[in-house]
Amino acid sequence: MSFKCVVGATVASLGIAYVCDTAVSDKKIFGGTVCKTATDKEWQQATDAKLQAWPRTAGPPVIMNPISRQNFIVKPSD
Repeated sequence: MSFKCVVGATVASLGIAYVCDTAVSDKKIFGGTVCKTATDKEWQQATDAKLQAWPRTAGPPVIMNPISRQNFIVKPSD
């Protein structure tokens, strides 16, 4: 019996959280717009080019992606 209540409450709270998140972030119920830098592909490409051109002084070269927080080691092609 208590397992059903815990699972039901968890599912209900996740559903409420999803609806609230969608209403606030996607539907913009409090107003506002998405900033231009988040939607402009040219700005994103220029930022990525600057980031990839950033000089590194130690270690193997990596491709840095601050959005996904993943750094990939670039292996030289011999």
